[in-house]
Amino acid sequence: MADKATDTPPDRLSLDPRSEHYDEALLSRGVGIKFNGQEKTNVIEYSISEGWIRVAAGRSRDRYGQPMTIKLKGEVEPYYEKSDQGEESAGSEE
Repeated sequence: MADKATDTPPDRLSLDPRSEHYDEALLSRGVGIKFNGQEKTNVIEYSISEGWIRVAAGRSRDRYGQPMTIKLKGEVEPYYEKSDQGEESAGSEE
């Protein structure tokens, strides 16, 4: 997935390392989410094609210690917070 040279995030991405949709390389680049036109910072997982995000439900935990989540449906717009070219040029500024 991370081998693509595109500036569009994948259709589905998760912060949970146990998920098949987890990709550390993409997450280290920084992915932001706009949900129904509002910036969301507490998104745990998203799917563009299915139109939903999962967010933490307060401080609640399940029996395995993982955060309880709520699925919200609406318009999902992911974007990269940092571009690959921006990181290279930012390192040369002093």
